[in-house]
Amino acid sequence: LGFIMTTEELQQVSEDHLPKKPLAISFRWLLGVYAIIPICLLLQLVDSHFWGGFLKEALPTSPNHFVFFNILFGIPHIVASAVVMTSNVDYLKTFKVKVIAMTLALAVFFGLGSQWLPYYFMYILVASWTVLHVLKQQHGLARGVCQLSDRQFNIQLYLSVAAGILVYIGIFLKNNLSPAEVLVIKSLISVLSIALVVSTFSCQKSVPTLFGKMFLWANAFLVFSGFYLFAHEHYFLAILVPRLVHDITAYIFYVTHDYNRHSVEPRNFIYRGAKKIGLSIFLVLPLLSFAIAFGLQQYGDYLCQVLIEFFFGVEIRRVVTLVVIGYLSLMHYYTESFTWKGDSPYRQFITFTK
Repeated sequence: LGFIMTTEELQQVSEDHLPKKPLAISFRWLLGVYAIIPICLLLQLVDSHFWGGFLKEALPTSPNHFVFFNILFGIPHIVASAVVMTSNVDYLKTFKVKVIAMTLALAVFFGLGSQWLPYYFMYILVASWTVLHVLKQQHGLARGVCQLSDRQFNIQLYLSVAAGILVYIGIFLKNNLSPAEVLVIKSLISVLSIALVVSTFSCQKSVPTLFGKMFLWANAFLVFSGFYLFAHEHYFLAILVPRLVHDITAYIFYVTHDYNRHSVEPRNFIYRGAKKIGLSIFLVLPLLSFAIAFGLQQYGDYLCQVLIEFFFGVEIRRVVTLVVIGYLSLMHYYTESFTWKGDSPYRQFITFTK
C-alpha cells in the first residue's frame, strides 16, 4: 500500500460516509498474516530432513514460471487496485492528473530505456521498485503501532529493502550469476541482516507496547526468512512469504474499503450488479480480480496476437504479459504510494482497531 502511518493517523476515525457499523481493520489480524513465515520455515525444515528435498525439486525454481502462482499471487491484488481506482468516478477525478502524468513518464522512460539502457539495468530497477513497494507497505503499517521516529523508520526500511533487493536478484538472476557473484550477494545480505538485527534491538527500546515490538520483529523476520530460504535454495518459498504477506494485507484494505463504501448503497456499476444477483460484498472484488488475472495470464497474449495479426499483419508476442501487466504493476506501485495516505478520499472508508 505504500502509505506511512503516524500515531495521530492511527487514532483518527473518519465516520463520514461510513455505514452505521463500519468494518475496522484490526492490527492483530494484520500481524496474524505474518504466520506464513513460520509455516514456510517449517515446510523447509520438513522438506530438508524428512522429504529429501522433494518439495524443493517439485516446485519451480522461479515462481514466475508457475502460471498458477501468478494467477494466485501478485497480479490479482494489482488488478484489484486498478479496479478500485477506475470503477469509482470520484477517485479518477481526484487522481487523473497523476495517473496521466505517470503513464506518459512510463511510456517515455521504457520506450527510450529499452533502446539505450542495458536489459539488466532495467530489470534491477523494476525489481528494486517492487521490493520497495512491498516492504514500505509493511513498515508503513507498523510505524504507527511501533511509534518509531523518522530516523528509526528509515533505517529499518532501507536496511530491509537493500537486503530484499539482493535476495530478489539472487533468485531471479541466479542462472546468470557465477558462484563467486552468488557468494558476494549472500555475504552482503548477511552484513545487512546483522545490521538489521542490531537496529531492531535498538528500535524496540523505544516501542512502548509488546504488540508494537512483535510487529517490529515481524517485519525484520520477513527479511530474515527470505534470506534463509534463498540460502537454502527454496526459491519458491522465499518469494511466497513476502508475496502472501503483502497480498493478503492489501486485500484486507481493499475489501474493507469496498464494504464501507458500498454496503449502505452501491456507488458504482460493479456493486450495483453484484447486489442484483445477491453476491456477497466481500466476494465481489476478490472474484473479479482473480477472474481478470486468470484471463490476462491464460488468454490475453493469444487474443492480442490474433487481433494484431488480423488487423495489422504483424506478429507481436507477449503484448499482455509484458506491456499490459507490466504497466498495471508499475502504476500500482506508484498509485499505492499516495491513495491510502491521510488526505486521500480512500481513507474516508478506512478505520483501524487494535
